[in-house]
Amino acid sequence: MLKALTDNKVRLFYLLSGLFILLNSLLLVKEFYWGFIIPVAIVVALGYLFWLDKLMLFIVLVTPLAIDITDSELGIGISLPSEPLMVGVLVLFILKMLFTRQYDKRILSHPLTIAVFFNLAWVLITSITSEIPLVSFKFLIARLWFVVPFYFLGILLFKDAANISRFKWLYVASLIVVIIYTTIHHSAYGFAERQGHWVMKPFYNDHTAYGAILAFFVPVFVGFMFNFERSKTYRLYAAIVSAILLGALYLSFSRAAWVSLAATLGVAFLVVYKIKFRWIFIGIVILFASFSIFKEEILYSLEKNKQDSSANFIEHVQSIYNISSDASNLERINRWQSAIRMFEERPVFGWGPGTYQFIYAPFQRSKERTIISTNAGDLGNAHSEYIGPLSEQGLPGLLSILSLAIVSMISGIRVYREAKNREIRLYSLVAVLALVTYFIHGFLNNFLDTDKASVPFWGFMAMIVAMDIYHKDSEKVNTAMTGSGTQSASDTVKPGGEA
Repeated sequence: MLKALTDNKVRLFYLLSGLFILLNSLLLVKEFYWGFIIPVAIVVALGYLFWLDKLMLFIVLVTPLAIDITDSELGIGISLPSEPLMVGVLVLFILKMLFTRQYDKRILSHPLTIAVFFNLAWVLITSITSEIPLVSFKFLIARLWFVVPFYFLGILLFKDAANISRFKWLYVASLIVVIIYTTIHHSAYGFAERQGHWVMKPFYNDHTAYGAILAFFVPVFVGFMFNFERSKTYRLYAAIVSAILLGALYLSFSRAAWVSLAATLGVAFLVVYKIKFRWIFIGIVILFASFSIFKEEILYSLEKNKQDSSANFIEHVQSIYNISSDASNLERINRWQSAIRMFEERPVFGWGPGTYQFIYAPFQRSKERTIISTNAGDLGNAHSEYIGPLSEQGLPGLLSILSLAIVSMISGIRVYREAKNREIRLYSLVAVLALVTYFIHGFLNNFLDTDKASVPFWGFMAMIVAMDIYHKDSEKVNTAMTGSGTQSASDTVKPGGEA
């Protein structure tokens, strides 16, 4: 009987293989060369139905290697293959919620989820009032296909604590491929600073986006080096990855990424050594008071700095605060000034999500323009994760971003201090520090409209919520999808999946 079943499976395998070869041969004769993706499409379709958790981890794996495809005539840009896969997850989740209306209420009532809802709701409202509604609704839909898979489904994925570690290792595994490609490409130009701005293409648009992600994962793998719950081999691999990330970060010439990582070291010190909030508050007050008192002297000192970006590390660091001749710094100030003028004209609803680059040109002042200024709206946005929303979504838009930052930090630090399991404490700490790198970097750039940054950003927020709800009070890490009240990401698309 067993032999007969085995023979039938073998026959079926050969039959399907033969049909595929025949079909693909016919397609090749017709000069259609994409037939080979049929098996891949079948596997992906099965993943949506039966292995959604594995499919989500696969999306994490391919995201660093995804390539932007843009059609300038249609005004459409998409990152392949990651974003189409996310769209499928989004559609599946919406259908599941429409038919079952089952989802863990603890997630919906969590403070960070409320902050996420606030952000999404205000993006929706300002899309309706937008100066260019088509652009704004495209922005909203893109935000949804990042948030739904990697926040709302991500929390369920991270019920299995093992997936928290898998997420990070899978993303970095592909990121290291990009690092190797970039380093080899960069070496052909003698690791020159100017070429370092674009040698990571086509995987990253420029060195700032590349540097932001490198800085994001540095605290994660440095933290993994001190995960004494794991083997020496595990910690050795974490040390090797940390060295690779730091080396790539140095070669990225991304000053904003260096600043964000330096600031994160300070935050790590405050969190690990449990510095009381009142001392932090007093320090901030003293800092702002000192700036107010010595503002003229500080600005005079900054204006005297003529050091432009350079391949020399010390000179490149000095160029960070050059606001007199560095074109990149001056252009940021030009964009920020334009954004503030846009905000002053529409302080509540703004001009609409995603519209800044199409509207800001008339708000520029001739004395603030630089050699790289443009009126064409083709050189990016406001270069700030805070000032951009201020101009596009008004004051509530800025508050929605700040609420995400503040609530995620408070939630993550609370998990770090209250978790009973040492590994969960470490995971929560590195999640907070990784997000800090992005929130600091967000003062100088914004990348949440890209899959490269959004996948880890929303994924790490989901990790914090999952650890807060499911793992914080357990002495042993939950690495199984079974047990009372548990549910995997795959369960959300199966009939009868318990929420």
